[in-house]
Amino acid sequence: MASLTARAAAVAGRIAANAARVVRRGVGRFALPRGRIWIRIRLAPPLEDLLPPALFRARDHSLSLLELLRVLEHAAGDPRVEGVLIRLDGMRGGLARVLTLRRAIEQVRAAGKPVAIYGETLSSEDMLLASAASRLWLPESGSVFLLGLRFESYFVKDLLGSLGVEPDVVRVGGFKSAAEIFTRAAMSPEYREQLEALIDDFFATLVECIAEGRGIDPDRVRALIDGGPYAARAAVEAGLVDACLYPDQIEEALAELTSEGGEVQLVDAPTYSTFRASDPGSRPLLTDLPRIAYVVAEGAIHRGAGVRGVASEVYRTLLERLGEDERVRGVVLRIDSPGGDGVASDLIWRAVSQVRRRKPVVVSMGEVAASGGYYVAVAADAILAEPGTVTGSIGVVGGKVNLAGLYQRLGVGKDAVERGARAGLLSEMRPFTADERSALRDEMEAIYELFLERVAEGRSMTRDQVNRVAQGRIWSGGRARSLGLVDALGGPLEALAEVRRRAGIAPGESVLLDVHPRFPRFPGLLALLRSLVPRIR
Repeated sequence: MASLTARAAAVAGRIAANAARVVRRGVGRFALPRGRIWIRIRLAPPLEDLLPPALFRARDHSLSLLELLRVLEHAAGDPRVEGVLIRLDGMRGGLARVLTLRRAIEQVRAAGKPVAIYGETLSSEDMLLASAASRLWLPESGSVFLLGLRFESYFVKDLLGSLGVEPDVVRVGGFKSAAEIFTRAAMSPEYREQLEALIDDFFATLVECIAEGRGIDPDRVRALIDGGPYAARAAVEAGLVDACLYPDQIEEALAELTSEGGEVQLVDAPTYSTFRASDPGSRPLLTDLPRIAYVVAEGAIHRGAGVRGVASEVYRTLLERLGEDERVRGVVLRIDSPGGDGVASDLIWRAVSQVRRRKPVVVSMGEVAASGGYYVAVAADAILAEPGTVTGSIGVVGGKVNLAGLYQRLGVGKDAVERGARAGLLSEMRPFTADERSALRDEMEAIYELFLERVAEGRSMTRDQVNRVAQGRIWSGGRARSLGLVDALGGPLEALAEVRRRAGIAPGESVLLDVHPRFPRFPGLLALLRSLVPRIR
């Protein structure tokens, strides 16, 4: 009886979904103009992997990275779409996101549709993206700050010392540099070495993309970078930009790019997403469409619950539920995390491993999936990263701060009694003793060995092979692929295609894409909403 009730409820839900789709398509007939259209996209910060529903967003134009990618993917195959216009408003999305969007733009152009980009002041990262366009325009007062790439870090050892604060850090892995901000006044040779290698990889990608997109020799691109910045007219003369236009001239210029000329009809990306790109199609009544779960894990990894970062209990529970849900055929885990707590990382690793026993799991790495972020990733069936992703950092670091000097300066006295040779190991009143430091290192080396074991198991490597590329060193996504730490280069769309393939879902088959964690992710919001609803007594 219960199963019959559940089936009836499922059928009713599908009927309701189909009815809502009919209504949405009906409204779309009025919201979308007749004839051929141009999709207008505004890229402005923040470009996030996870956004609340449109009702709760601060700006009507905002779309998540995945929503933008799906708009571009759908536009490439939509016969009604003539082309795409992108307005760059200081995107600041990070190199990995830029490369992901650049590939989506290239797919639109490969479908025979022009992509025009308009900006006012373009950075090096903006040029990496914009170089993929059919046309790139600036106003005459605009500029191109093509200056190359720079990594810089703050170091606060001397500041802490002036306050009487003494960091006491233990690390396992010669390149594990996460705590150097507290323990040094400048980069260590090991930190500098890995950043030099990382920026070499990223700079090569920048040069290659601009050279290919703008049809300029790579050596000439390097010379242009060294000679930057450029005013708009100088950028046109250098071949970096196609022409100087003002916003009121854009539609006329777009008309020249259309196949038949005539009126240009612009449709904003959120509108197109609502009425076209996010439409999975009709849902059969007796069987549901296959579902793919897209799980965003963004921020520092920590134990327990909460709405900030990647809370182990939240994600463990979510993954457990997705593993048991027979409607979900596969999971894409989108990781953008520098790591965090080792135990929390291991708990989430275990949850991903359990899901993998039942259905395919594919990881899509964002800007960074390092340390604990990479620890979690190796539990998946496959790992995809962008060339601009920062990954690796297979190592362990920990310690405490000795506040004895600060207490003395403030006139604060603190005393204690204890039993046990190492009872004061975590006390902030003094540094580690030699015995305590040795004990802490033993514990951290055990965690490091477990990390190596997890990577070796997940990546089908030996412990020694992993150790050679570990030691806390960070790698670009491209270099990580050559080392066997990553399976392929790609972003969210490629990860979705891979999980579909592994789940046995045909390329053209409709699927329902469920994005997690679901809104709301704000403490007290549900309680607030409930308080606004009159209670029935």
